[in-house]
Amino acid sequence: MLSNLKLVVNNPHNKNEEKHFFEKDELKIILDLYAKMVSEGSWKDYGLSISSKQVGFSVFRNATENALYKICKNFKPKNKNLKYLITDTSGKILKNSFDLRILLKNTNWKKLQK
Repeated sequence: MLSNLKLVVNNPHNKNEEKHFFEKDELKIILDLYAKMVSEGSWKDYGLSISSKQVGFSVFRNATENALYKICKNFKPKNKNLKYLITDTSGKILKNSFDLRILLKNTNWKKLQK
């Protein structure tokens, strides 16, 4: 069974393919925020979703509820300010930016909460 597995991370044959996930520095920014919010007791769990159009990092107050927010990266945004988004559970865009670090730094998470 293990003979069917292929390692695709850093595979030189995939250099021309588009990246359909958060890059390492983007994921670090998100996980640093997540760790801070967990230590404050605001967030308890997270989930990842991936499609051909975007990747999302959903945050939860607890594992049995719907996501509070989703931090999204659009792969082909219609304009540069729609590259990174914060959406609510229904998909409504709460904030957007072309820079993930600025978007997350300038978001008042307490005011976003219902």
